[in-house]
Amino acid sequence: MPRIRFLIFLGMLVAVIASQSTFTAPAQDTGEKEYEVLSPWAEVDPIPLKGISDRIDSLSGKKIGLFANYKRAAMPIARSLERRLNTMFPNSETRLFHSPRWNVTESETENADKFEAWAKGVDAVILVVGD
Repeated sequence: MPRIRFLIFLGMLVAVIASQSTFTAPAQDTGEKEYEVLSPWAEVDPIPLKGISDRIDSLSGKKIGLFANYKRAAMPIARSLERRLNTMFPNSETRLFHSPRWNVTESETENADKFEAWAKGVDAVILVVGD
């Protein structure tokens, strides 16, 4: 019997709380805070999206760039990937670029010219993150 009384009390409490939780806008002259509701939808950009570059159909006969980041495992992963790519696509060429630092802007990088030449000399790039 005490369990039934508790459940009835709990149901009545939930009904009271639910009835008081409805939002009513405050009147203008009461001095209460007023909130403006904004739409989460942004305006649509009329310019259609375009990818960075066209996708290549195959890695066969291509110059494949491997960009290894600064993390410890990146170079062993890149070397392993390079061996596998050379086995899978014997007529392709792999070119490795290792970034020795974290979050370095192009103006601060002493290898900026080497990186630009590397990037212009490859058909596709695979990013190797050493995590």
